[in-house]
Amino acid sequence: MTENLTHDTLPQGVTRLIKEVSELKRLLIEKQEQPTTEQPEQWLDLNDLIQYDPEKRTKPTWYSKISRNEVPHYKRGKKIYFLKSEIDEWLKQGRKKSNAEIQEKAETYLSNNKKALK
Repeated sequence: MTENLTHDTLPQGVTRLIKEVSELKRLLIEKQEQPTTEQPEQWLDLNDLIQYDPEKRTKPTWYSKISRNEVPHYKRGKKIYFLKSEIDEWLKQGRKKSNAEIQEKAETYLSNNKKALK
């Protein structure tokens, strides 16, 4: 609903406009913070995977990993496919913990298992 603004109603109109802009800003921030699950999964074939791989492993290396079921993959006939999200998770599994993380985990374990030490 639009109202005609006059000199007398200008302060109320500005207040209302500020409230509406604040509400729109809040809604935009909420929308940006929501995870986007609407994006379709990205499929890779072996050539795409080789290009995507940070280590740029060769086809024979990937075939070896596939035959030993070391890497998540899908097979349709003779074609092999990969989900990018699963490859990302697989690559993250190789992460090594820092000394600080190892120390923190050890201290947590020791503090939770004091009875086992006695």
